[in-house]
This record gives sequence, C-alpha cells and structure tokens, in this order.
Amino acid sequence: MKLYQDYIFDLYGTLVDIRTDEEQQGLWDKMSQLYGGYGAVYTPEELHALYKKTVAEKEERAEEKSVSYPEISIEDVFRELYEAEGIVPSEELVTHTGQFFRVLSTRHIRLYAGAGELLRRLRERGRGVYLLSNAQRVFTERELRLLQIKDCFDGILISSDCGVKKPDEKFFHILLEKYRIAPEHALMIGNDPDCDVKGARRAGMDTFYIHSGISPKTDGKVDADYSMMKMNLKVLQKRLLSEQ
Repeated sequence: MKLYQDYIFDLYGTLVDIRTDEEQQGLWDKMSQLYGGYGAVYTPEELHALYKKTVAEKEERAEEKSVSYPEISIEDVFRELYEAEGIVPSEELVTHTGQFFRVLSTRHIRLYAGAGELLRRLRERGRGVYLLSNAQRVFTERELRLLQIKDCFDGILISSDCGVKKPDEKFFHILLEKYRIAPEHALMIGNDPDCDVKGARRAGMDTFYIHSGISPKTDGKVDADYSMMKMNLKVLQKRLLSEQ
C-alpha cells in the first residue's frame, strides 16, 4: 500500500479496547450518593431515569441543528441534574462527576497490543498522526492520559467539543481545516464501516477498515481502500509503513 503524509485514527475499537455498562444498579447507587453528598438528593432509580430523560431531550434538541449527526456534551447533562435540585455546581464538580460516572461504568479498558508503538513509529517517520473520535472529552481526556497515548498525536478532535460526530463529513472537514491536512494525502483508520469509512470517503480521504471485537456487525464487505478482518496492530504497522 502507498505511504501517506497524515494518518487519522479512530480511538475506541481501533486503538483502545473498552467495555462499558451504564445500566448496572451499583453505578446508580454510587452516583446517587455522590449527588446527595452535594445536596442534590435522588434515589438511584430517580437519578437513572432523569439522566436518561435529560440525555434524550438534549439529543432531540440537537437534531434540530444544521448538521446530520449532532453531538451533545454529557457534562451539560450532569450539570442539569444538580441544577434540577437547586444546586449550582462548579465546573470542577461537573468534571469530577463525569469522570466518576465513567470509572463506575467501565468494565474494561486497555490499549490493543502494539497501539503505542504504531503511533510512535509513524511520527518517527515524519508522518502526521491525528485522533478523530466520537467521544466525550470529560471521559476521553482522562483515558488518553491513563493509557499514556495523549502525547502520541499531533492533533486531537473529540466530537463533544464540536457538536458534530462521525459519519458527518463536517466533523472530518473541521479536522482537515484545523490542521491543514490535504485529504488526498491522508488515510483514515477505524473499525466502523459507516462512521469511519463512509464518512472519511465523503470527505475525500482514503480509508483503512480494521475489524475489532466492538465493530458493528457487517456482512464481511466493507467499501474501504484497505482492510483487515482481524485486529492486529503489529500487522497494521507493517502495512502502513511497508515493512517486510
């Protein structure tokens, strides 16, 4: 395969293996204790129901915006749950609440083998390395530090900061314009045939699909320029850098 000047990576399911569960009872027991400790008193069931209702309302309002795939900020949800009980939280408390929620809901998180080395080797070769992720900054920024890859990118774009997410080509164009990336010299690498492959192609980029354990189900046919149907970032590194 040809070499590109810039490589744009998806995060979850491409570089990071993660499993989360936001429905577990224990999470809402602890979240109600956290909110109650700051004066916003809910039963676990009340808090869970209001959280889901607030998310749904924000997503519905976001759909009225002039983008095909709008993104909300989950921090606004956690803030409103305090405000609904008359508490005006500090930004620090909102951030802490979001991070606490993410830790409680995460069953498993780790880098796929070879992820860090792949990113470093690309940069050592003088290539631009970027992250384009459908994610919430309050969750993802901490996880990038935890996994020790935050400094492996020349630029990071997270959907919650932009109000739009993949596969909306607007999200891709924000990245391309911000970092002055020529789409014809860039390769998008991701594990989602719609979000990563179709969106990037509409933005004028070549695509590399890699199938992982949390990829959406497909019929085995993905319209990408390159593909790997088994997660192996060490093999991906050889292909991207044309190593023998």
